[in-house]
Amino acid sequence: MTVTIVGSQLGDEGKGGIVDLYGDDVDVVARYQGGDNAGHTVVHEGETYKLSLVPSGAIRGKVGVLGNGCVVNPRTLFDELDTLQERGLEPDVRIAKRAHIIFPFHRVLDGIEEQVKSESDSEVGTTGRGIGPTYEDKAGRRGIRAGDLLDDDVLRERLEYIVPQKRAVVEDVYGVDVADLEDPDALDVDALFEEFREYGERFETEGMTVNASVFLTEAMAEGQNVMLEGAQGTTIDIDHGNYPYVTSSNPTAGGATTGTGLSPGVVGGGEVIGIVKAYLTRVGSGPLPTELGGVVGDTPGYEEQGEGENEELATDIREEGGEYGTVTGRPRRVAWLDMPMLRHAARVSGFTGLAINHLDVLAGLDEVEVGHSYTLDGEELLTLPATTEEWGRCTANYRSFDGWPEVDWAEVASDGYQALPESARAYIEYIETELDTPAYAIGVGPGRGETIVRERPF
Repeated sequence: MTVTIVGSQLGDEGKGGIVDLYGDDVDVVARYQGGDNAGHTVVHEGETYKLSLVPSGAIRGKVGVLGNGCVVNPRTLFDELDTLQERGLEPDVRIAKRAHIIFPFHRVLDGIEEQVKSESDSEVGTTGRGIGPTYEDKAGRRGIRAGDLLDDDVLRERLEYIVPQKRAVVEDVYGVDVADLEDPDALDVDALFEEFREYGERFETEGMTVNASVFLTEAMAEGQNVMLEGAQGTTIDIDHGNYPYVTSSNPTAGGATTGTGLSPGVVGGGEVIGIVKAYLTRVGSGPLPTELGGVVGDTPGYEEQGEGENEELATDIREEGGEYGTVTGRPRRVAWLDMPMLRHAARVSGFTGLAINHLDVLAGLDEVEVGHSYTLDGEELLTLPATTEEWGRCTANYRSFDGWPEVDWAEVASDGYQALPESARAYIEYIETELDTPAYAIGVGPGRGETIVRERPF
C-alpha cells in the first residue's frame, strides 16, 4: 500500500512531521520531486533534525528513496548523510538512476537570474539552490542524471557538451566574468569531472543507485508499505500553482506517479493525505489575499504586498510558530487560512484524509478568521482563479471563529480529539466539511507525542 503526503498550501505545512508520525508502519519513504530547496524539520526522541534532501523517514531507520522526479545535489546529500551518521544514525538512502543532478553551475545561474529579475522587481524568491536551472536542463534534454555519474566516459561527454553553453550564458548573456565568481570551478569541465566522478564512485560503492520504479514495485510486492513524500505545496506546483511564483516540479499527487515510476492506479489506490497548516505562510513573492502583515527586511514580495492591516498579529504568529524558512532562514509571510486555496488542492490531488498542523499556535486569540471565498470583479469565487494576475485582484471574504485558550497540549494529544477546546473543534470541523475530507491527525505541538491521531492510514 502507498500513502502520499501532499502539501496543500504554499509549503512549510509540516509534512516531515507527518511522515515521522506514521513512520512506525512504513518500510520505505520515497521523495518524488524537488531538491535541497525543501526543508523538513523532524523532532524524534527529543532531537531536532533539519533536512533539505534526505527523506524524512531516514531519521526513523526507514529506507529512503530519492525518486526520478527529484533533482539531487550530491554535495548536500552526502553532507546530510555524514551529519546524520555523526549523530549516531545509519541512514539508508537510494537514488533513482533517472534523477537529475544539480551542478555548481546551476546554482550560479539561479543566483544571477534572480539578481537580474530583482532589478525589475520580478524575482520569484527562489532558494538559490539551482533547482529551476536543473529542471530546465532536464526539459531541454541536456541534463546529467545520477546514472551518468557511474560511467566516466558518459559523464565527461555530458559535461563537455553542457558547460560551454553555461559559460556562454554567464559571460555573453549576463556579462559576468567567470573569474569573478565565488566558485570559478563551477564552470570548469575538469574540476567538475573530478568532483562528480567521485560522487559516482561513492554511489556505486555504497550501492545507492536504483531503478526507482522497479525498487518500489518490488518492495510493495514483498508486502512493504511505501510512503510517497512531496516537497513544497500545491499552490507553488509548476502546473497548478500561481505561476510564475512557483517551484519547478509537481508537488501534487500526480507528481508522485511521474516522480517514482509507480502507476496512477497504485498511487490513487492508496491514501492521499493533504497537509494543512491551521493558518497560512509563504516565503517569496506572489499574491496572498488573506495576508496579515509584511515582514521586515528584504524578503521578496514585502514591498509588493505591503505591510497589511495586522502586522503585530502576524509577528506574534510568526514568532510563536517559528515561521522562518528551514533552508533559507527567511521570515515567512503570515496569513489567515485560505479556503479557496485548500479547495483547489483537494480537487487537484484527491485527498482521502487531512493532517491539520500548528493548531496550538493560534491559541490565545480572541478571534480566528478564515478566508472563506474571494471576490473577483464582483463575482464570488470558491476556488483559485487560473491566473496569478486574477488571483492578485481577489479580495478575501472572511468567516470568524471564536478563539480557543492555551491548554496543556501534550495532555490534549494524549486524551484525544474530544479534549480539544470546543471552539478549536468547530474550526477543525469547518475545514473537514468544506473539503469533504476527514482530519486524520491534528498537530498541537512539534513532537510526535503532540499530535492527536484519529486515523492511521496503513
